[in-house]
Amino acid sequence: MPDLILHHFASSPFSEKIRLILGYKRLAWQSVEVPMILPKPDVVALTGGYRRTPFLQIGADIYCDTPLMARVIDGLAPEPALYPPALGGLPHILAQWADTALFWVAIPYTSQPQGIPYLIGNQPPTSEFFLALRDDRAAMLAGTRRGTTADAGAQVVTYVGWLEATLADGRPFVLGDQPCIADFAAAESVWFIRRAPPIAPVLAPFARVAAWYDRIAAFGHGRPAPLASDEAIAIAARAGGHAPTRVEPVPGPGLGIEAGAPVTVTPTDYAIDAVRGTLVGLSTDEVVIERRDDRAGTVHVHFPRIGYQLKRAKD
Repeated sequence: MPDLILHHFASSPFSEKIRLILGYKRLAWQSVEVPMILPKPDVVALTGGYRRTPFLQIGADIYCDTPLMARVIDGLAPEPALYPPALGGLPHILAQWADTALFWVAIPYTSQPQGIPYLIGNQPPTSEFFLALRDDRAAMLAGTRRGTTADAGAQVVTYVGWLEATLADGRPFVLGDQPCIADFAAAESVWFIRRAPPIAPVLAPFARVAAWYDRIAAFGHGRPAPLASDEAIAIAARAGGHAPTRVEPVPGPGLGIEAGAPVTVTPTDYAIDAVRGTLVGLSTDEVVIERRDDRAGTVHVHFPRIGYQLKRAKD
């Protein structure tokens, strides 16, 4: 088992998803606390500009976005399984719903003025940090459209009601007797809502969801050990190699973009900061680019294909 380094911060819902997966797998991991807002020079040294949280580091390989991170962790520690073969593609489908539809109503609904102090360390909405966080998130979400708080509240009730109905037959987890990736993806939003006591009563009618969440939370976070961000960069610099990669042959998923081409990889929904590098790996599931940093050395940055745009860059 290689050393797993999770770059995260305490109040990040997607970070909680990965922390719970590490707990479910009973894994040891190294914990790097990253800033909530820009600037993030140590993050950029490893990712090249990807600034979402969290990301996973294994030596000089950097894995971005939690669906890819979860698959990597499951490949390294297959038991207990996150993707039970008997369930087919359903865990992936439900996890994507939870990471998108459920997430994008739970987070804005919880981030009402009365909930904000509980999400940012009991600081008031008028604090300097909150104002900086507000501006940072506004830049990340520029161009996106969300519903009103009332819209989000109605959708939270509907979506959590779907989970409640799914658990009505007495199953302990969303898809049966064992947890899967769908449980951890849905749990992140419930966790976030519960962190804000003035908002949490929206969950009160859903007793089965509460018991289900408690079962997920009981897995804990595994065995984290703190690590300084500059040491994580040094680990990348002295790694001396990368995970194997290949570019699939024609008719390939890159529409004619060959290995060695300069490319950019950009999220398609929010935080649309392009990361530039040299294409070294490509499949229908993953794109890998190589980039050079003065401190981190040569790193390979991995992205999922879903939710990202791959383009040839101008030389």
